[in-house]
Amino acid sequence: MSSVAASLLRPVVICGPSGTGKSTLLKKLFNEFPDKFGFSISHTTRAPRPGEERGVSYHYVTRDDFLDLVRRDGFIEHAEFSGNLYGTSVQAVEDVKKGGKMCILDIDTQGVKLIKANHPHLDPLYVFISPPSLSSLKARLTGRGTESESSLAERLGAAVGELEYAKSGAFDVVVVNDELERAYDVLRRVVVDREVGAGDRLPDFAAEQ
Repeated sequence: MSSVAASLLRPVVICGPSGTGKSTLLKKLFNEFPDKFGFSISHTTRAPRPGEERGVSYHYVTRDDFLDLVRRDGFIEHAEFSGNLYGTSVQAVEDVKKGGKMCILDIDTQGVKLIKANHPHLDPLYVFISPPSLSSLKARLTGRGTESESSLAERLGAAVGELEYAKSGAFDVVVVNDELERAYDVLRRVVVDREVGAGDRLPDFAAEQ
């Protein structure tokens, strides 16, 4: 593969707190460019949610099967959240690249740290999707109607940690999802046209904490 072709297939890591609209933005991207991008389908031990499909939304596996894959170094990154395991397998990323598509990885900051530490050869473009404010993030999570009081508090606590990590400069680009169409335009320019300078400035969340 030529260096130009390799650069065009450079993976893209999408990261951001739960509730920032990552899935909606990625769905728009895949709908507009179905032949350009491929999604790395993650493994998880949690049960499918309504509307999710096996082998499309996630690979749903037992905890024993997941841990067996961990022991065999089958994951690029893996983490546990709310008692459920999530991971991106080496095979999932390779499958996308073999198909001649750019691999999109939707992972959390723990996964980003693992990739940076253990798989620097992947050299992905790191993109952080940020909410415009913590209050708007809380409203989005509450609006889902799927969060208990404890899980909401856990997700907001995790979001604060992810936003702090983003402040460290760990990401190549920040996209603030304050308005869907505007945010999508920025994301599109970044991942399709590779206009890294098109990104946003990370909001200052200090006053809300």
